[in-house]
Amino acid sequence: MTTTLTPTEAPPQAIAAVDPSSAVAPSVPQDAPVKRSTPILAAVRRVAATVSSGVWKSAAILAFLALWELGPIYLASPSTRVFLPPLHEVLLAWSKLFEAGTIQGHIAASLTRSVAGFGAALVAGVSLGLLIAWYGRLNAVLNPLLELFRNTAALALLPVFTLLLGIGEESKISIVAYAAFFPVLLNTIAGVKTVDPLLIRAARSLGLNSFQLFQKVILPSAVPTIFTGIRMAGTASILVLIAAEMVGAKAGLGYLIVNAQSSFLIPDMYAGILTVSLLGLGVNFLLVALERHFSRWRTAVGADAS
Repeated sequence: MTTTLTPTEAPPQAIAAVDPSSAVAPSVPQDAPVKRSTPILAAVRRVAATVSSGVWKSAAILAFLALWELGPIYLASPSTRVFLPPLHEVLLAWSKLFEAGTIQGHIAASLTRSVAGFGAALVAGVSLGLLIAWYGRLNAVLNPLLELFRNTAALALLPVFTLLLGIGEESKISIVAYAAFFPVLLNTIAGVKTVDPLLIRAARSLGLNSFQLFQKVILPSAVPTIFTGIRMAGTASILVLIAAEMVGAKAGLGYLIVNAQSSFLIPDMYAGILTVSLLGLGVNFLLVALERHFSRWRTAVGADAS
């Protein structure tokens, strides 16, 4: 004879199996460690990751500086050390020039000339590049002449600028503007011509006129390529200026380098060279920051797409 259990008569084990909430949770020891990611620990990890990345990125530079310091002392002969002093002697010479206020005056003179020439090249290069890229007939007329001057080295024209404008500030600013003009011009033309045609068609289908199309589509799309030319022009402006200051100047980093070399102040010469390198590096970082600022819309679009 079989008996049938009603739901009210079900055994406790079955009820526990049907209702998980009635199951007894396993006991957890009170002294068990609980792993928590605190904000301080997360900040320490971010700092450690940043430091590690910075060390890897600067490993080659640190190795070069170490070789510069130890090579002349342990690897070079005493006669060679006269012409290649270790890094600490160069830094000591730089600190003496800084304390005397000499290096600041030369940096100010070089920066004034470089900024003036670079600014003139920037305005002229971007303006003319946009016009040439926008109007095909103007490109056909000016392109042969621009190709002729583009393939003429700026330093080859330095005697011409000196004869026509003298050895004053005008010749140096003009040679800097000439050297920086063509990278900006060519990259501006390339940036406008490489805009995606689908963007232009979409903008025209939305009813944008020529000015709005240029302002909202052409120019923003060409900004990265234009800034590539601007960065190249910034480097060219400093290098050409240093060479121009070596020929005829009474102040500037180029004058400091050649004057120290002729006076056999070798650590001072290397201090000037090191200053030129750091100045160029700082200009490049500044231009990269400006490029990121003017290209923020690309980052926003990429974030939205992801």
